[in-house]
Amino acid sequence: MWTRRGTRHCFWLVLFMCIWVCKDAVPIALDNKKVDPPSEKLDPPESADTGLHYDRYLREVIDFLEKDPHFREKLHNTDMEAIKQGQLAKELDFVSHHVRTKLDELKRQEVNRLRTLIRAKQDMEGGKGLTMDYEALLRQFEHLNHMNPHTFEVEDLDRLIKSATSDLENFDKERHEDFKRHEMRKEHERREHLKTLDEETRKREEEHYEEMRRKHADHPKVNHPGSQDQLKEVWEEADGLDPEDFDPRTFFSLHDTNGDHYFDEQELEALFTKELEKIYDPNQEEDDMIEMEEERLRMREHVMNEVDTNKDRLVSLQEFVAATKKKEFLDTDPWETLEQNQAYTDQEMREFEEHLAREENDLNQKTVDLQKQRQELERQQETLNAQKVELQQAMEHMDQLKQQKTEPEVKGNVAPVSLGEGAMPVLPGDSQSFSPGHQQDSPVQS
Repeated sequence: MWTRRGTRHCFWLVLFMCIWVCKDAVPIALDNKKVDPPSEKLDPPESADTGLHYDRYLREVIDFLEKDPHFREKLHNTDMEAIKQGQLAKELDFVSHHVRTKLDELKRQEVNRLRTLIRAKQDMEGGKGLTMDYEALLRQFEHLNHMNPHTFEVEDLDRLIKSATSDLENFDKERHEDFKRHEMRKEHERREHLKTLDEETRKREEEHYEEMRRKHADHPKVNHPGSQDQLKEVWEEADGLDPEDFDPRTFFSLHDTNGDHYFDEQELEALFTKELEKIYDPNQEEDDMIEMEEERLRMREHVMNEVDTNKDRLVSLQEFVAATKKKEFLDTDPWETLEQNQAYTDQEMREFEEHLAREENDLNQKTVDLQKQRQELERQQETLNAQKVELQQAMEHMDQLKQQKTEPEVKGNVAPVSLGEGAMPVLPGDSQSFSPGHQQDSPVQS
């Protein structure tokens, strides 16, 4: 909902989400001698993806709730803490029938989506012989009441707010853990590769590795994120302005790309690009772009901890200007980059390798079990094939016996003889023999 004078009102500030409301914009003082005022934005970009697996559902619910006048007014007059405690969710009972109907439809679509994904995951993991983590599956439904899949109720909005708040607060922590695993896996694979080499080749590999580390660490000074030196460097190189004319309000206006009078996390991270380019080059072997994103996250967290006084994951113009008046703003010490701060401890590395070893053993055991199952199935198949052959032979034998019973019984019997008129038939057991043409004398009648 954009108007020419509209600004974005931050809704559920910890959710990275913003709802657009019509209210008078707070003017930002600009020095026209230093820089032209930024042009008015009529089509600002959408807010960044939260990274949650239910991001689309969250956005659509917010969008439709914002269209209801009553809810919109309550939202505008409710502070963040009250929202997190569920007070805003109770206002759902007063929204229009049209909005409630649409929310019902959105919930049914979300439940169906989750069910489809879970069935697919069950089929995939079941096919691999993996044990299903049903608790993890149930957590996929925590942002809604799946026991009632048909209507969107107060409990659904309350769950959505609390789930998104909790998930987003832990989102950065999970990113750090993912990076730590990435680094440990990379080191583990390097060690395993060295084990496969002869002594001379291994020595060359180790020397090459150390050379890459030195090369990566050899870079210009990295300014402290959020410091005067760092912001002036952006002001000069990115904005093309004289560092001596640095003005915090003008700087804020130039880099508030969506014009909402807040620096969100994406806008803050964009300010560190120049510093990161000093350390990382995608064309250089020694530079890991995954490490670059971790460095960007560390810089953003540092600035948020220093500047975001109300902990809403956004930096307002007032917070930004106040931060430029602190002594930390004049900090000239270089930023300690990742090569000076190892992501994991030796103990964590040992535990990680032990975990990999257990996984490998489990996988090997499953391979052995599957091989045994395959051999048993092959044996059973051979037995079935043999039984099939025997059954086929028995059926063929029975067919032969039936055929023999239906044929004329000639073999082993005397064929009938045609006798002339008055001739006597030869009976079985008759001791006399006859030859053709011989006539037996008639018995003498007494």
